[in-house]
Amino acid sequence: MKAEAVVRTGATRVDAQTRPELYRHWKLQVEGAVARLTMDVKEDGGLSTDYALKLNSYDLSVDIELADAVTRLRFEHPEVSVVVITSGKEKVFCAGANIFMLAGSTHPFKVNFCKFTNETRVAMEEASEESGQFYLAALNGVTSGGGYELALACKEIHLIDDRASTVSLPEIPFLGVLPGTGGLTRLVDKRHVRRDHADIFSTLAEGVKGKRAVEWRLVDAVHPPTQWEGAIKERLEALTQTREKRTPVPLEPLEKEQTADGIRYRHLTLTTAQRVARLTLHAPEDTAPLPEDPAQAGCRWYPLELFRALDDALVELRFNFEEIAVVEVRCEGDLEKVMAFDAQLQQHREHWFVRETLLLMRRTLKRMDVTARTFFALIESGSCFGGFLFELALAADRSYMLNDRDMMKDHGAPAHIALSALNDGAFPMGNGLSRLSQRFYDNPAHLRELKAETHPRFDAEQALEAGLVTVAPDELDWEDEVRLAIDERASLSPDALTGMEASLRFAGPETMETKIFGRLSAWQNWIFQRPNATGERGALTLYGQPQSPEFDPRRT
Repeated sequence: MKAEAVVRTGATRVDAQTRPELYRHWKLQVEGAVARLTMDVKEDGGLSTDYALKLNSYDLSVDIELADAVTRLRFEHPEVSVVVITSGKEKVFCAGANIFMLAGSTHPFKVNFCKFTNETRVAMEEASEESGQFYLAALNGVTSGGGYELALACKEIHLIDDRASTVSLPEIPFLGVLPGTGGLTRLVDKRHVRRDHADIFSTLAEGVKGKRAVEWRLVDAVHPPTQWEGAIKERLEALTQTREKRTPVPLEPLEKEQTADGIRYRHLTLTTAQRVARLTLHAPEDTAPLPEDPAQAGCRWYPLELFRALDDALVELRFNFEEIAVVEVRCEGDLEKVMAFDAQLQQHREHWFVRETLLLMRRTLKRMDVTARTFFALIESGSCFGGFLFELALAADRSYMLNDRDMMKDHGAPAHIALSALNDGAFPMGNGLSRLSQRFYDNPAHLRELKAETHPRFDAEQALEAGLVTVAPDELDWEDEVRLAIDERASLSPDALTGMEASLRFAGPETMETKIFGRLSAWQNWIFQRPNATGERGALTLYGQPQSPEFDPRRT
């Protein structure tokens, strides 16, 4: 095992927890308001000894470090207003995802790898838009495939004009696959590259450079080698903004313990049995008012620590528990204590630290939205699905709430759920809608009736009538109905379920983000299984070998 950054291609355990002193592939430097992320991939530092990460090609371990750096910059370096991403190698920025890693990985790993890298890029874009950390790509050499996709996630792209350095998306001509789908989508949706230019570019293996790259909007500017350093420095100075003094919040390692049947965090447990996982979030044991400077609450502040753990657990589910079909989502503990923290989030949401916490929670919920697992929320007596934790029930594919109104002697207080102002837009999905507004997409009048000040608490019958839960069995039917639903779901085709869930979870408007992840679930999932890419004579299989690929000529 390599310290904490253990990852896998389908056989070895993945651990997405790391920190700058453990980075093998990135150097993070901060000088005042400018941060520099330098990509210098260690060739023998990948997930497996079966391939070398040459030319700054990357695997999941490289992107795990990048994702960690993007999050740390927002909490630990809130003074930073500009982040420049560049390469530590001469004449090459990044050759993209390592092809031999892809060719040797399991199918689920390939798709989840693409999904994780796109989530990291979405986080970079969010940092530019929401956190005032402007990302600039300084491409000091050849940039291809996933390397160019990394650049596309930045607000600006600058390319060295040395007559050799190009940008390219060579996956289609070389590998018979798509450029992660995020690459193509960002070309036309984000950078507004003309369709015909994008068509040529995406099938031109050697890429585009110099003046044409600027004319086609593939990059924002090119600079000759003699002016490169000066031009980048000048642009960084123009972009740098002075920010008010902020208290940094170090992101300490999560309390995380491997158990015989899963993983235990401080406020969350993940347990598995056969093809079913139980994800249990625990309410805090106590509450305390936020300090005058909320940042002094630190990384152990309940909402932040809980959602950092939830985010890690979702990555664990994707990479380390591939055969899990259904995830039971439970929230246990004192609902009123959860709502006290919910009130803190709402009251201080304009403070930078609380805002960053809310954004991290938003990203985590989005990761749940695009995770290819069935989620059933189970709400019983002693549950605490309220406010920001009720988002988990809204994100679930179904929610079952025990109707125990008449069973108070046996159960104590009956189950309740609670809404808050945060459910009304603090955690938009990839389509820009809150989960509550998407649930009642065609009924805005009903949505207005559900404001927290009107209906602060709902029991099972009220929640069912309001449309906030799917089913509300009584105590006599509860165990059988839940068990049968889970058994039935686990018996269905995983492929069909992935397609169904990805189609149903995003009603409403289409955005660049929903296109990226929807196409990952459909096109990329399909292409990675087709013989034209991964068959014995497929392009990805034969890459780097003297044989030429053989394609099935039938278009579908």
